[in-house]
Amino acid sequence: MKSINRIGILTSFSLTVAAFCGTASAQSSVTLYGVVDNAFAYVNNQRGQSNIYMSQGNLQASKFGFLGAEDLGGGTKAVFRLESGFNSLTGAQASANTIFNRQAYAGLSNERYGTLTLGRQYTPYFSMVGALGPTGVLTGATGAHPGDVDALDTTLRFNNAVTYASPVIAGLALGVQYGLGGVPGSIATGSNFSAALRYDYKPVSIAAGYVKLRDIATSPALGSFAINSPVNNGYASAQRAQLIATAARYTYQDLMLGLNYSNVQYTPGARSLFADEAVFNSYGAIVTYRFTPAVNVAAGYSYTRASKANGIADPAQYHQISLEETYSLSARTTFYALQAYQHARGQSLVASGGAGGVAIANAVAVVGDSQNTSPASGPSQIVAMVGIRHAF
Repeated sequence: MKSINRIGILTSFSLTVAAFCGTASAQSSVTLYGVVDNAFAYVNNQRGQSNIYMSQGNLQASKFGFLGAEDLGGGTKAVFRLESGFNSLTGAQASANTIFNRQAYAGLSNERYGTLTLGRQYTPYFSMVGALGPTGVLTGATGAHPGDVDALDTTLRFNNAVTYASPVIAGLALGVQYGLGGVPGSIATGSNFSAALRYDYKPVSIAAGYVKLRDIATSPALGSFAINSPVNNGYASAQRAQLIATAARYTYQDLMLGLNYSNVQYTPGARSLFADEAVFNSYGAIVTYRFTPAVNVAAGYSYTRASKANGIADPAQYHQISLEETYSLSARTTFYALQAYQHARGQSLVASGGAGGVAIANAVAVVGDSQNTSPASGPSQIVAMVGIRHAF
């Protein structure tokens, strides 16, 4: 469930041919890449029952993709990416009727002026801040903030998106994205926006990002958004959502230390099932240490708190501890173990009944974003996984 940047980078085959546009110097390349990730999992409480089962896409999402580029000369390239998520236990598509559900875009890239792409894409918020956040080193399955409430894992994608990524200048990079709603007579209706900055200087990396979502339930520009866990599903009828996040890392030899913070706001509209703006603040710390080139361990802690709103006097709070151990047999094949514990308290607004209503209920634990549809029946949940990931 991590960014494609973590695949370490995605070798397989590369086909290079002379361009057929009359310029002998132009070159084209297409790279096939992917990940297959399967594990045995144990959860002590899934809706009141313990469970041992097989789980997939835990260290990284199972997927395959095509990355292409054509050299147009003068430092400019035409680029494209098609990326499809799938269930590596059953072979099914990750999203029904959407083969390239993760990314599908084309554009131009210039080493001096930056990259402009059009299509279904991840946000700069995720690409820059998420890369430094908890899921960059603690898999989203057990390391994402509860329910991935702040979309720092790969659960947020825009359709109909225009994205500009600047070149890196003196360690600073900028990303801006606009998702067109496509509603006649109103360019703002259903449109989405994201922007982010990242700065790298020697051992320090810092990023900050912003996302604005409109018409969450109906926007054709919103490809996917995690609003299906008991943490936030009571706000699925929000008119707008705003996400702000920042993350920083410091690396010294084999040790990495990181801090992250996010603020998520759900704003009601005329048709919303809640009346007051709801806010979630998350605070996190991560640490990794590489004992050998093959052995790496990581740990993280996060605290998420909701605001007092919509009749809730004791707002939900979530404490989560996540651990990860990996052993790399090669650059492509890794054995891994994941463990996480979460404790919830207070109350939350949750989806209730088949009529699409909401109700106030005691907060329940939901580790990372692997248990969004199978939360605990009470305040605590433990998840443990042992698996293998192969990247190609």
